[in-house]
Amino acid sequence: MNKLNRLNFSGGPGALPESVLLQAREALLEVPEVGLSVLGISHRSDWFAAVISELEANVRKLLGVSQDYHVLLLQGGATQQFSMLPMTLLRGETHPADYLHTGYWSGKAIPEARREGPIRVLWSGEADGFRRLPGDDELPFSPDAPYMHYVSNETVEGVQFHRQLGRDDVPRICDMSSDFLSRPCAAEQFAMIYAHAQKNIGPAGVTVVLMRDGLLRDAPTGLPGFLDYRRHIETHSNYNTPPVFAIYVVLLVTRWLMNEIGGLVPMDAINRKKAGLLYRVMDASEGFYRGRAETKDRSLMNVVFNLPSPEIEKRFLAEALAAGFSGLAGHRAIGGVRASIYNALTLSAVEEFAGFMENFQRGQKG
Repeated sequence: MNKLNRLNFSGGPGALPESVLLQAREALLEVPEVGLSVLGISHRSDWFAAVISELEANVRKLLGVSQDYHVLLLQGGATQQFSMLPMTLLRGETHPADYLHTGYWSGKAIPEARREGPIRVLWSGEADGFRRLPGDDELPFSPDAPYMHYVSNETVEGVQFHRQLGRDDVPRICDMSSDFLSRPCAAEQFAMIYAHAQKNIGPAGVTVVLMRDGLLRDAPTGLPGFLDYRRHIETHSNYNTPPVFAIYVVLLVTRWLMNEIGGLVPMDAINRKKAGLLYRVMDASEGFYRGRAETKDRSLMNVVFNLPSPEIEKRFLAEALAAGFSGLAGHRAIGGVRASIYNALTLSAVEEFAGFMENFQRGQKG
């Protein structure tokens, strides 16, 4: 067991499966079928074209979508999608797009969309400190919206939607950056899903975009080539020099999900066990560990909590790091503690951390 990988609780970049790391290490020296390091293989080679093709097929298979969906491997992270999406779908519109403001990252998307056209913030949790998500009765979705946008999992605040939102007659757009391929989803009910890689599916440098064919039918002409989804579709994500190594690692992760885990249903079961362990410790702590999110909206990916005082939090983080638990400091926007338990973080690592939490609390009482 790779100790450093096993104990990576960082909000991103997240852990990678040990088997994937071993294959990536080998490829850094030599991809056997090519005889070159993966860092030196041309993005125009037949080998890389096969990597792209297999990765596209694996994403479709894992999500259960047809060839009616394009799979794009872009750059710029979710941040680029905050702009690229409204540039494509909102320019020239008179009806506002619906946006949900459920936390730090959805808040980043809203001002970028406003640069391109009208939007309506359908619901905001800012007044409540983003501790909860809206119920269906709080979401009057518009039938006239050109699209509806939301973030499925807010990594900073630790809230996650456990249902699908929106109307079937309005394109659903979802930023799934932090829970993509962590559980099944009704992907064909979405017009577009996007996710940067560095949480569940690979290293930083590549963003997966799943897009329904036909979504771009009325997209404006004259967009810069790099910011035009059509150019990337035409070139199979090879419009410019792509991050070959990062894309190759994402391919290895999809193989791991399919061949070692068995797909998204068993992956979801593992993730629920991991989250359940930590939330049980929190709930049994009699207020020592104070979760931020309402119980019904708790994230399965990011367990966010506070301790009784800033001083105790500082001590907790220091002792956790000394014990080998890395990346637990909360996001700079809110502080506290955040245990990110993405796909590749093992159940045994979470069991160890749950034990550490219990022991730390007992030590404070002593």
